[in-house]
Amino acid sequence: MTGLPQHLPRNHDHNSFPFSIPSPLIIHISLSLSLSKFTQSINHSTPAMEHTFQAIVAAIGSFFVVTLLLAGVIILCQQYHNSSKARTRARAIQRSTRPAPARDASFSLAVVDASWSSDPNLIKITWEELAVATENFSPHLIVGDGSFGLVYKARLSTNALVAVKKLSPDAFQGFREFRAEMETLSKLDHPNIVRILGYWASGPERLLVYEFIEKGNLDQWLHEPDLSRSPLSWETRVNIIRGVAHGLSYLHGLEKPVIHRDIKASNILLDSKFQAHIADFGLARRMDKTHSHVSTQFAGTMGYMPPEYIEGSNVANTKVDVYSFGILMIETMASHRPNLPMKLGQSDIGMVQWARKMREQNAELEMVDVNISREGLSEESVKEYVRIACECTSQLQKERPSMPEVVEWLDSMPLKPLISS
Repeated sequence: MTGLPQHLPRNHDHNSFPFSIPSPLIIHISLSLSLSKFTQSINHSTPAMEHTFQAIVAAIGSFFVVTLLLAGVIILCQQYHNSSKARTRARAIQRSTRPAPARDASFSLAVVDASWSSDPNLIKITWEELAVATENFSPHLIVGDGSFGLVYKARLSTNALVAVKKLSPDAFQGFREFRAEMETLSKLDHPNIVRILGYWASGPERLLVYEFIEKGNLDQWLHEPDLSRSPLSWETRVNIIRGVAHGLSYLHGLEKPVIHRDIKASNILLDSKFQAHIADFGLARRMDKTHSHVSTQFAGTMGYMPPEYIEGSNVANTKVDVYSFGILMIETMASHRPNLPMKLGQSDIGMVQWARKMREQNAELEMVDVNISREGLSEESVKEYVRIACECTSQLQKERPSMPEVVEWLDSMPLKPLISS
């Protein structure tokens, strides 16, 4: 420590500076001695020097007081910060050691009066049966992510293959959505509507059992490339769209029409023959035929929602489904997600605007997915398909066709090139 003042302590701890800083008391003593000598030296000085000396003393004294006050504030802040960290640490430890909440008594495996089934194989459906069938809801059995819950592939003890939807207990409005889906599906009977087989409900748990649809959903086929399978052909895509149209026409034609409100590719399931089955009725609403609409919170998926929803309207009617269906048509032909912009020249535009621009330029064939073979592709079929899609996605509700009209157009649309005589 050579070269340091002799009054400075030589030892220090690991948190200190390389040498110790003089304490305020030492500074005060040193300063007093220096001032005393300075005072003696100017006892015989002029009055002007005395005034200067007084000013210097006052300035040094003020600086010293301010320094002490600042040091006191810093010490208090450090003490508060340390105590605050200690309290936070204690709360964290308390949370980590808090016992997990006990499972509600309503989870009893004996509870079967909370279940219902329309299928003889599922008359005595229980939590235990479904837990075993899904291998305790194993992630590797997840086949879909529907509204408010995951969907699992499950094989029951009867060897029946089913799909089990497990509703998230903390899902927003989860039970209401589950009950809506349950009540709606249990009354529907159409080849293009997924069939509900039963449900289990107790405490916060809600399980819905569907028929299992082998080929997954349309979204997977359009947007998840798999070298082990060929891209969907134009004819297959059109037949899928026809199936969805027939299913929606059935829903809208019921005594109390059902508005699905979430038509999208991931809610269209495909069976072994690539027939379409509309699924996920968690956002569905029934509409009294004496009314033209239902007032509700807007619902759906970005990219598929009609412009009136985006503008803040809370009125839903069958034309909401028609718009989403039109978006689905364009997505299915182009294999492009509707929430992503389309490239037209140097501009990025929305899917509906893109379809209209391409139609104006007589370029409908260029809208078709490049992975679809052009061999045998009917230009007349593609043009009519785009026309229908543009009609369905009209900006104004009143200009959109009804689903029965759409079904008639699609069923009469030629799939093969017309042969001239």
